[in-house]
Amino acid sequence: MTGACLLAGRTAALIPAAGSGTRLGLGPKAFVEVAGRSLLARSVAALAPLVDEVLVALPEGLELPEDIPARAIVGGATRQESVRRLLRATSAEIVLVHDAARPFLPANVVHALLEAIPETGVATAALPVADTLVRGEAGRWGGVVPREGLWAVQTPQGFRRELLLRAHEAAREEGFRATDDAGLVVRLGVPVTLVPGDPRLFKVTAPGDLALAHAVASVWDAGADDA
Repeated sequence: MTGACLLAGRTAALIPAAGSGTRLGLGPKAFVEVAGRSLLARSVAALAPLVDEVLVALPEGLELPEDIPARAIVGGATRQESVRRLLRATSAEIVLVHDAARPFLPANVVHALLEAIPETGVATAALPVADTLVRGEAGRWGGVVPREGLWAVQTPQGFRRELLLRAHEAAREEGFRATDDAGLVVRLGVPVTLVPGDPRLFKVTAPGDLALAHAVASVWDAGADDA
């Protein structure tokens, strides 16, 4: 638990893994295997040594394999609802919310988040956008979007639990949905600290991502994840 000691109080990693994985077409995405290990197992293995506990939200009827060091709860119909349930299932002061579908998580990203959270109560891993961005208009090039100052948001995202729970409850009352948890906190007027993410923290969503994950795993499992 080397990362948790950077902050006072307990730290928990929350993994919403109740999605069906329809785009991948291989059943519940968290249990899809890459080089013999599920996406969920890889994500938990990366987080467990750095926090006090790991909680996972699973689809109803599924159980957590015994070799995954985490505690499971039943998730909700949406990712947002699963995170809200996970927040209520822990008493940790600091929480890291991470997508199971981002299995290659370097420890230095987690350490950077834990160091950044005291500044505003919320921080997220992110990468500056490197590609040229254009606006599409009826399938055609509609103009370049300046990429300066644009970041691609990743997970984990770190929060003071009370702050994120407040943001979730407010969003639920107002019927608001966001694509990630930091977006809910922004609605409260709280600034989000950006910390450098990692290109290997891509999200496995489509078959092409899965093929890339197999390629990365061959290097990662050989010990290249120490960076």
